[in-house]
Amino acid sequence: MKIAMVSEHASPLAVLGGVDAGGQNVHVAELSGALADRGHQVTVYTRRDDADQPVRVLLRPGVEVVHVDAGPARHVPKDDLFPYMGTFASVLAAEWFVDRPDVVHGHFWMSGHAALEAVKQVQARTGGIRIPVVQTFHALGVVKRRHQGTADTSPAEREWIEPAVGRSVDQVVATCSDEAFELKALGVPLHAISVVPCGVDTELFRPDGPVEERGRPFRVLTASRLVRRKGVGTTIAALAKLLDEGREAELVVVGGAGTAGSDLADDPEYQRLDALARSLGVREHVTFRGQLGQHDMPAVYRSADVVVCAPWYEPFGIVPLEAMACGRPVVASSVGGLIDTVVEDATGLHVPPRDEDAVAAAVGGLLDDAERREAYGRAGRERAETRYTWHKVAADSERVYERLVAGGVAAGSGAPAPTSAAAATGSAPAEPATLTPGSRPGRAGRTARPTPAARPHPTERTAR
Repeated sequence: MKIAMVSEHASPLAVLGGVDAGGQNVHVAELSGALADRGHQVTVYTRRDDADQPVRVLLRPGVEVVHVDAGPARHVPKDDLFPYMGTFASVLAAEWFVDRPDVVHGHFWMSGHAALEAVKQVQARTGGIRIPVVQTFHALGVVKRRHQGTADTSPAEREWIEPAVGRSVDQVVATCSDEAFELKALGVPLHAISVVPCGVDTELFRPDGPVEERGRPFRVLTASRLVRRKGVGTTIAALAKLLDEGREAELVVVGGAGTAGSDLADDPEYQRLDALARSLGVREHVTFRGQLGQHDMPAVYRSADVVVCAPWYEPFGIVPLEAMACGRPVVASSVGGLIDTVVEDATGLHVPPRDEDAVAAAVGGLLDDAERREAYGRAGRERAETRYTWHKVAADSERVYERLVAGGVAAGSGAPAPTSAAAATGSAPAEPATLTPGSRPGRAGRTARPTPAARPHPTERTAR
C-alpha cells in the first residue's frame, strides 16, 4: 500500500525533548519505519519549519519525509498553526491528485482536518472513490481543557473541529482504552474506533548494555518535555521526602522545554523547577540533563533504580514503555495511557496525579526492596516484548488500513470537518457518556483508586 502520514507539527526528523517535540514524533517515525519493513511505501507530510530543509528527505528505505510550505519557514508553536492548515491541505491535495495514496493517516487534530479537506479536494477533481482517512489524535482538547483550564493555549477552533474530525474520518485509532471512552463521549461511534497502542524499539531499549555512571547510591529518573503538566515538580517534592527519610538518592531529569539547541537555563519552566528544588533544599541532588537523543537514553534508563512518570494527564506516554523495555520498574500516575501500559504491582505502581506523598511512598518502597524492583523489571521487559513492539503496532495498524481499502469508501462519505462552531453543531450531536465507571474500557478487574479533584498544589506553583 501507499500510505500517507500527515503530521503537521511533529516531524519524524525532529530532535526530541522540546516543547512541541515528543512522543508523536517518535510514534510517526517508528510506525512509518515498521510499516515500510512490512513492504509498504510511506510518505510523511510535515510542515517546513526551517528554510534550509529540502523538500524531500529519505528517512530510511520505504519512508520519505515531505516538508510542506505552509506558514513561515521557522518554528511556530503548534497551537498557532491552525491558520496555515488551509494552505497545508491544498499542498496535500495537489500532491495526492498526481500520486494518490491508498490510505491517509492523520496525526493530531489539525492534521486530520487538513487531511479531510485535501481528500475532499481530490475527490471533487476526480469524481471517484474517496481516499479513506484514519486518524490518531495523540491528545484530545477536551481532556487538555479539563486539566489545564485557562492555561490551555489551544485555538478556539479546536473545541468544535476536533470532535468533527473524529466523526468524519473513516476510522479513529485510539492509543489507549481511556481515549476510546473519551472519543465515545465526543460522539465517535464505537464501530469507528480501534485501539492500537504506541510502541517501543525493544532492540534499542533493552536491559543489557552500557550503564551510565551515577553519583548516589540510589537514582530516580524522570524523562519528559519540561512543561508544567508533566509533573516534574511533583517528583522533585517527592525526592525531598525521600531524602528526609534518610535515603541517599539523586533525581535525574531528562528533557527540555525550548527548541533544539536552546539554552536550558533560559527556559521559564526550568527556572521554576530549579527554584523549587532550591526552596526544598534538594538542588544538589537534582540533575537537569536537557534534551538527549534516543540512542543516549538506554544507558540512562539502565542507571536508574526507579523511573517516575507523574503527569497530571497523559494521552499515552512512551517513557514508561522505554523504561519497561530496559527492565526498570515504573511509578506512574493513574491517568490516560499509563493505566494500560503499567500493570499495578506487576511492572510498577500507580499513584494519583499531583500527589507527592504517594510518589514518595511508592518510590521509597521500591528503593527499599531490590527483589521487587528486579521482579517488576523482568515483567516490564516481557510486557514490552509481547505487547508493544513496533512490529506488532504496525501489523495492527495495517489491519485497520486493509479493512478500509478492501471495503472502499463511497463518494460523499467522510465529510470534512466544519470550520465554524455553527456548522459543527449542525452535525450529529455528541452522544453523552453513558458507560458506568466499571464498564470503562481498560478498567475491568482493577480496584478503583480515588483521584483527587484538580487543585493548585504547592509543588506546581512558582517556587519562591
